[in-house]
Amino acid sequence: MARYNGPVCRICRRHGEKLFLKGERCFSPKCGVEKRATPPGQHGSARRRKISERGLQLREKQKARSIYGVLERQFRRHYQEAVRRPGATGENLLRELELRLDNIAYRLGFADSRKQARQLVLHGHVTINGRKTSVPSARTRPGDVVGWDPGSKSTEYYKVVTHTIESKSIPTWLDLDRATLAGRVLTLPERSEMDSHINEQAIVEYYSR
Repeated sequence: MARYNGPVCRICRRHGEKLFLKGERCFSPKCGVEKRATPPGQHGSARRRKISERGLQLREKQKARSIYGVLERQFRRHYQEAVRRPGATGENLLRELELRLDNIAYRLGFADSRKQARQLVLHGHVTINGRKTSVPSARTRPGDVVGWDPGSKSTEYYKVVTHTIESKSIPTWLDLDRATLAGRVLTLPERSEMDSHINEQAIVEYYSR
């Protein structure tokens, strides 16, 4: 299945809530959900049929995929890895998604959205422990240092980030040296520190059938 490249505000409207897919725009009056809260489509405001339990589980999975920008095959691999790890499968799944390199770059404030962070990684601007990688799904571990490729520090974008990084809020399970823009994964994130918009149990139930 190809990656969705259409208007992301439609995704938020479809789910009826802000998924913060467009960075700073989501906090402004230009947000699509603020301007038009009805679902997309010609009959978006019409009364819709009641969704089955299976449909709600599918919607929750699709919402998680949209938030983290993951394709179906990738998402299933993350789920299979979560099943193999000890502990609650749902929390393990969210933890797998949070530890992706593109998400770490986003959480550290290198980008305003996960989609933008994914582009940074694809273009080779981000490093893990000093080694450049262009794989957004690369999994980080506690102790890993995520920074910038030396060649990328001369770009205009890097200069913009150095000026805006002070206003960014960094999760407690990460540490950021704002002078060098190098972040470290301190520990695995707890459930309270991960996305609260996702019902991970519904996703587990979807895959368990």
